Amino acid sequence: MGVRTSTVAPETDGPTGGPEDRKPQSDEAHSAFTPPPGVEQPSGTEEDQQTTSEFALPEGLAAEPSPAEPERSAFAPPSTYSAKESPPAFTPAQGFPAIRLSKDAPWQDRMRTMLRMPVSERPVPEPVQRHGEAAPAVPRVLDLTLRIGELLLAGGEGAEDVEAAMFAICRSYGLDRCEPTVTFTLLGVTYQPSLVDDPVTVSRTVRRRGTDYTRLSAVYALVADINAEDYDVSLEEAYRRLAEIRRNRHPYPGWVLTVAAGGLAGAASMLLGGDMAVFLVAAAGAMLGDRLAWFCAGRGLPEFYQFAVAAVPPAGIGVLVSLLHAGLQPNAVITGGLFALIPGRALVAAVQDGLTGFYITASARLLEVAYFFVAIVVGVLSVLYGGVQLGAKLNPEGVLSAVERPVLQILAAVLLSVTFAVLLQQERSTVLFVALNGGAAWVIYASIAVTAGGSTVMATAVAAGLVGLFGQLMARYEHTSSLPYVTAAIGPLLPGSATYLGVLNIAQNNMDAGFTSLARAAALALAIAIGVNLGGEMARLFIRAPGSAALRRAAKRTRGF
Repeated sequence: MGVRTSTVAPETDGPTGGPEDRKPQSDEAHSAFTPPPGVEQPSGTEEDQQTTSEFALPEGLAAEPSPAEPERSAFAPPSTYSAKESPPAFTPAQGFPAIRLSKDAPWQDRMRTMLRMPVSERPVPEPVQRHGEAAPAVPRVLDLTLRIGELLLAGGEGAEDVEAAMFAICRSYGLDRCEPTVTFTLLGVTYQPSLVDDPVTVSRTVRRRGTDYTRLSAVYALVADINAEDYDVSLEEAYRRLAEIRRNRHPYPGWVLTVAAGGLAGAASMLLGGDMAVFLVAAAGAMLGDRLAWFCAGRGLPEFYQFAVAAVPPAGIGVLVSLLHAGLQPNAVITGGLFALIPGRALVAAVQDGLTGFYITASARLLEVAYFFVAIVVGVLSVLYGGVQLGAKLNPEGVLSAVERPVLQILAAVLLSVTFAVLLQQERSTVLFVALNGGAAWVIYASIAVTAGGSTVMATAVAAGLVGLFGQLMARYEHTSSLPYVTAAIGPLLPGSATYLGVLNIAQNNMDAGFTSLARAAALALAIAIGVNLGGEMARLFIRAPGSAALRRAAKRTRGF
């Protein structure tokens, strides 16, 4: 047998250390970059062994010294720019045509043409308002511009018209290189004196909105005077007139507005076949709803709840009439009350902003209209559902039955337009034209939809187009906004019947028919808005365009380039 032997090294206290130091170390005990045993350690200090950036210059290559440049404006030419070495500029043989703006055209058209041009191509006329040699302070001019734009936007004016007014004010006081910006709740204007100067930007938030077309007309008169060459309006006078416009009281007291809401509902019920008794009942329901809405507004409730509460009394009175078998028409009573609540003004402004390229503002306004519409549906639906459970006899087919009473319906359409104008706080001088425009709109609609048996959507669009045409022509003649001549005149065309029919079908668990009727109501509302806008654009064809470049710029902007 062999003998196994082993040799044990003696323990020493030499450089290798004790027995504990001779234990094998784990991988975590040393760095992966530590040289293995037997390899010499790199020479140099610890600072030389630190990791450097990959963008650092290698050793032996010296960086060229560059003098420290002072801080400069972002609009200043770079230091490497040389006018002698600039790229060649191409000039056509015939040169660039000079853009001339006709002074005979309304200032709205001239300002729209200027806004649709690039800043570098806009003509630079002399300031309209002259106040000696000293130019007005830029911050005060911009502040006045924002305050006037706030009143126009809060009054329901379209975004393009607000921008045109703001641009007109800036140019009248000598600030030609300015860019106004309008959204649903924010106004801004940027002014840059020259290409090498820093721009100045100011903004203002629109927090409160109100319907007062008398104030809107006064603001338009102020803008027209500022933009007129033969009338000198200083900044102090403009601020004074603006303060008077803000402090001006509404032309009609609260009780007149309540009576006007009742008259509007009663006139709408007569358009649908109601008699004098239905007129009085519908007027009572609308006035009660108006007072409840005023009560909610005084308590600070949002407008959504105000519309929902205002829709409850007309629907409740209609259901009560049906349960009592009073021999009246509950459908006409309820539908008449809805006419006073449908937000036709906001809908027209929303579609107008969308068609003119202000999509953010148009989306916000359409969303506002949708919320109001849902509030009306919720208020009416809650009452109708309870009435159906109690056995109220509400016949959906009765809403669609066309009644031909030409003389009485024309008078009802005129009364509806007049009461709508009172609710919008219009000037008394505009009420007569609004009444005639609303009566003519109903005649056109009834001739196509009732007498000829045509499409109601097409009849609504044609009638609304004529309303927009006549209203725009009248506004140009008076040099004011077209809203006072258009909004109240579309009252007889509002889709109250389709809205009520959709809500009633939903309350009776006919979901398909209900949503179909609501979609039809939305189609009628869009037909009104598009027709009004198209009529206004057609009215501009009767007046000479501000310049030959207007058509080119408008076409380019419409295509989105």
